[in-house]
Amino acid sequence: MASKQEIRSEETKRAILTAAADLFATRGFETVSIREIAKAAGCSHTTLYIYFKDKEALLHHLSKEPLQSLTLQMEETLSKQGRTPEENLREISSKFIHFCLRNRTMYTLFFMIKASRIDVEEPEKELQTLRNQLFGLLRQAVRRCLPSDIEEEKALAHARIYFYTLHGIVGSYTHSEEPLDSLMERLAPTFALSVDVFLAGSQKIMNRE
Repeated sequence: MASKQEIRSEETKRAILTAAADLFATRGFETVSIREIAKAAGCSHTTLYIYFKDKEALLHHLSKEPLQSLTLQMEETLSKQGRTPEENLREISSKFIHFCLRNRTMYTLFFMIKASRIDVEEPEKELQTLRNQLFGLLRQAVRRCLPSDIEEEKALAHARIYFYTLHGIVGSYTHSEEPLDSLMERLAPTFALSVDVFLAGSQKIMNRE
């Protein structure tokens, strides 16, 4: 059984994370200070530093579990048997869009803040490693839809374009107040069509080459 001190410590940590998430989402990561987070959490900034060494540590802690959960979902989709690569791409895309729109207030934090190149095998920051793993799964899904003899550099270019497409879709609705279920139901056909358009466009380009 946890002691009173351990319970208070966990409550303080949760309060800090909640305050950080709210402030990052409403005011932006760069503009919020540690002192402001501590004040919103009801603790001193020295207390905050006991749990998190800086804002990046807070960002990492807020992002790690959700991104790991999405990674697992996407891995499970890619491992499914008896389906076409196109079906897997559609499902993995739907999961990605659903995740981003469900977490639309945190979307920028999860994917954009302190971001670096998505095709670097060993990024310096652990959070970027998680982001790159997600891109790697999307890259696999796209690669399986392309001819087996396509050059890897060109396959990577197609994957990047598709990744940017997904982020463009998500970015169009991050500030929407429409409930997630309603949004997904209304736009699901459009999301599915975007996959078909991408695949048709890729095929046309490869035939032209």
